[in-house]
Amino acid sequence: MSISSAASSLASTRPVASRVPVTFVIVAIILVAVALRPGIVSMGPLLPDIIDEFQLSHTVASLLTAIPDVLMGLLALPTPWLARRYGRNPVLLAALLLLCVAIAARAFAYNVEMLLLTTAGVGAGIAIAGALIAGYIKGNFPHKAAMVMGIYATALSFGSTVSAAISGPVAMHADTGWRMGAGMWSVCAVIGLLCWLGIARLEKGRVLTAGQPSGLPWGNRTAWLVALFFAADNFLFYAVLSWTAPMYIEYGATPAVAGFILATFTTVFMVSNPILGAISRSVDRRGLLAACAILAVMGLLLMAIMPMWSPFISIAICAFGLGGAFTLGMTLPLDNTHSVDEANAWNAFVLTIGYLIAAVGPLSVGFLHDMTQDFHLASWLLVLMAIIMLLITPWLKPHHAPS
Repeated sequence: MSISSAASSLASTRPVASRVPVTFVIVAIILVAVALRPGIVSMGPLLPDIIDEFQLSHTVASLLTAIPDVLMGLLALPTPWLARRYGRNPVLLAALLLLCVAIAARAFAYNVEMLLLTTAGVGAGIAIAGALIAGYIKGNFPHKAAMVMGIYATALSFGSTVSAAISGPVAMHADTGWRMGAGMWSVCAVIGLLCWLGIARLEKGRVLTAGQPSGLPWGNRTAWLVALFFAADNFLFYAVLSWTAPMYIEYGATPAVAGFILATFTTVFMVSNPILGAISRSVDRRGLLAACAILAVMGLLLMAIMPMWSPFISIAICAFGLGGAFTLGMTLPLDNTHSVDEANAWNAFVLTIGYLIAAVGPLSVGFLHDMTQDFHLASWLLVLMAIIMLLITPWLKPHHAPS
């Protein structure tokens, strides 16, 4: 199911928590989502040039992906409080403005400190904006959360795919090199900012019903399992995203071919998002979660054992599994909650645990490469993480689902 057909099927649905036309809501969610990944993903194809210019080790270079991951985890906790204190729309607009400024400023970084500081700004903007979307979807589409989350995840992946495919070629042909390839994505943040400004204007003056703030589910076993599954999926996603192009260049592929392999990963990841969002109808999603994890294991095994044997096939199998698991993983907190406040609390918890662990993915691959001078051991670490993700799936039945 495409984004357009899914959006059409939602056109007759009246949002519960908003009087904004549903089509405009979907468009706004899509445009904001598209802006939330290029600031991270564009770094992958540009890493070789950035490493050369700043003389970075692979471990330090991996911080360009790991720092946003860490902030996506840490800032998920205070974001619900910020939204209650200052309003969801002002906080979301401020986050998108920060994202725009940080992406543009990073293109002018003249030393490693400025490079990492602006990357932290990118991560903070992504973290705060992304943490608010799930609660918004829960409030507006409580009965079609999986479908709308599939649209959101597809838009995230579309932003990833375009930035992965275009950043490298732009850097090759631009006089400013990697700086143009990294900085041009601030335009996406501007578009998302302007679109959500329209949402904010239409919702201005509407009184939101504020329930009691829900506590984080620290003692809930299901919440921990959901967070660990989400962590494993994103550990793999960001590790593969960061190091696929450098890895295949090291294996002997040309930079162009390595870029196409990375673009295959992001494209197939994107395609799987709406498919799994559309076909997953039951609240108990364990069968599909296990199927996605198995595909991830298979793809990563092929990449570890025979990296140059049909790399496009191997990366596609891995991507479909990780993409489907990502969509379903983002839906799991909504499956376990009954209100917007509770959904925000679960989402904050899952994002915090998930992204803090996920940040170790690109870091560990870079560290193991520096230790061993190749990617072989790191490839097997990714296989192990995919197996762990698979082993978690039998325990992911929503805690309130009927037996």
